[in-house]
Formats: sequence, structure tokens, C-alpha cells
Amino acid sequence: MDRSTGDGRDTGWARPGHVPATRATAVGLVAILLWSMMTALVRIVAEAFGATLGSALIYTAGVVLLLVFHRPAPIGAYPKRYLALGGALFVFYESSISLSIGLASDAAQSVEVSLVNYLWPTMMVLLAAGVARPRVGGAVWRALPGAVVATLGVALAVGGNSGLDPAAAAGHIASNPLPYLLAFLGAFAWSVYAVVTPSMSGGLDGTSVFFPGVAVALWIIHFASGEGWPATAPGPVGWLAVVGCAAVIAGGYACWGYGILHGSLNTLAVASYATPVLSVAASALILGLSLSLPFWCGTLFVVAGSALNWWASHRR
Repeated sequence: MDRSTGDGRDTGWARPGHVPATRATAVGLVAILLWSMMTALVRIVAEAFGATLGSALIYTAGVVLLLVFHRPAPIGAYPKRYLALGGALFVFYESSISLSIGLASDAAQSVEVSLVNYLWPTMMVLLAAGVARPRVGGAVWRALPGAVVATLGVALAVGGNSGLDPAAAAGHIASNPLPYLLAFLGAFAWSVYAVVTPSMSGGLDGTSVFFPGVAVALWIIHFASGEGWPATAPGPVGWLAVVGCAAVIAGGYACWGYGILHGSLNTLAVASYATPVLSVAASALILGLSLSLPFWCGTLFVVAGSALNWWASHRR
């Protein structure tokens, strides 16, 4: 999943010496490939364990992986405001996106829901433009074309074979609104995280600190839901999907943080906007989906809108 500016520029407590920028950028690009597999793997886990239990297992495994391979700084080194606000936004985002994919009624809807999540770059640029007081008017207007294009892309994709049909898209959402709502609210939460928290972080990446909070929140949600353990014991594929999904999420964070700290941030930011296309392609391949032409066109609109927003935010 695409997180181009959300976690600051430091990726851990131990800082290596000189690292070639090209190699570091390549490591960052691996994160984009890893995150593209998240939607399909979360869906497989949800079908094996249920939406809430599956999400809790994924992030619990992710905590273990991060503590082994991406140890955080001592808790006292992090600014308190960053821990409080950044932690709350991070926990909400990660919980909402995982649950939204798991709660989708079928594999195809889970891909639609994940595409709603990719409105966050558009929201981020609009939010950043809105808080840039000296040039707020011009900045917001420059960001609007990309926002419109990306939003049309989501409507096109969710409309399915009907194409750009607001009534069809509304019907799909009305049939199971919670996943779409969670994905939308999660996208907004991540845009706030990306804009507001980097200046609070003191140059430290809180991913490995916040991940246990996500796991705890998901376990609370699971026990409160009363879902329990699945009636049919999950097979090896389900457990492999849990480990694989934890690896692509946690590993993606580790690779991304390393890349933006030591590599080319501009290169990674531009490349990250290909994530929706890669995610849809990976989901279609892994889940055996046959996606319609309007869906693929909608995905490209989301990418184009995000790219327009990136261009507008860097235009002088």
C-alpha cells in the first residue's frame, strides 16, 4: 500500500554508515512491490479466519517481525505528542484498512474497497494545501483537478461493468457500506498522519512502536465482535497467508523507511503512485479475478489523479 510521506525520515534506532543512494532507492522500491500483495493476502486470511481474527493475527505476527528486524528506539526518545497523535492515527488507519478488506462481501469488493483507500494521496495534498496559509487559495485550486480525477476513478471502478454510473456505484456501496466507510475514513486518517505528524516525530520512525497498538486494538475488536474461532480449522494455506501478509506489511514499512532515509525520496514518491495498479494486478492474479475494463480505467484514473496532485504540490 502507498505511503509516500507518512513516517518521517528515520527508520530505526540503529543507523548504518554510508549507504549508496541507488541501492537504498532500490530497497525502497521493494516496499511498493510488497504492499501491492496486501489486498489479496488479507482477503485470503479473512476467508480462512474471519475478518476480525484474521486482522488480529496478521498484525500480531507483524509485531514479532518488526521487533526482530526493525527494532524501535527507546520509548522515551519519542516526543510525547508524536506518540499520542501519531499513534492514534496510525492505529486507526491500519485497523480500518485491514478490517475493510476483510469485511468486504467477496474478493472483487475487497479490491474495490482497497482502491477507495488510494484516495489518501489526494486527501493529503488537499489537506497540505489547506494548512499552507500564505498561499492557501492557489494551493487548493491547483490540487482540485487531481482530486476530481482520482474521485472519478474510484466511482468508475466501483461502478463495475456499468462504468461511470453513480447509481451503480451507490448500489454497490449500499449493499455493504461498512468496508467502504472504513476505507474512506482510514484514507483521511492517513492523510492527516502524513501531513501533521512528521514535524512532531523528531526524526524518529514510530512504526515499530505503533504496530503493537494496532494488534491490541484488533484483538479488542475481535473479542468484542463475538466471532470466536472459525468452525472449520484453517489449513496450512491460511496460516501461510497470515505470515505472508504480516511480512509484506511489516517488511514494506522497513524497506520504505530505509529507502526514504538513504535513497531518492522524489524517485520513491513518483514510483509509489503505481501502487494501485500493481495492487489490482496482484489481487487479480492471486485471487483469480477477472476485472472489467471500466475497473482498470478507474484504477488508472486514481493513479493519474494522484500524479497530478504530486505535480501540483511540487509546482512553484
